[in-house]
Amino acid sequence: MNVEDVRAFCLGLKGTTEDMPYGDDMVVFRIEGKIYLHLPLEYAEPRISIKLDPEYAQQLRAQFVGVQPAYHLNKTHWSDVMIEGCFSDEQLMEWIQMSYKLVVAKLPKKVRVMYEL
Repeated sequence: MNVEDVRAFCLGLKGTTEDMPYGDDMVVFRIEGKIYLHLPLEYAEPRISIKLDPEYAQQLRAQFVGVQPAYHLNKTHWSDVMIEGCFSDEQLMEWIQMSYKLVVAKLPKKVRVMYEL
């Protein structure tokens, strides 16, 4: 899966918008204004930063070398992970959907029902 494939997949998730709030080298994907994925554009292979349940994020970091805590604005976010390396397309799509669902679950109920997968 390349960067454009990740972009297309994210934009295929209901209600997703993208923008470049940090300059032209990173795209963020949002649902109702809440970020669920950071995608740096300077790499050939995607290096995504996503939100996950903290316990699951810890399991992934223990299991895979290519899964590290995410760093945003010089802060470490232990429930966010930076994923890089050779993971299957299916695995990346599953993790992206998990991040999307986690953000959707935190939306107000009247809004959330429009986006639940």
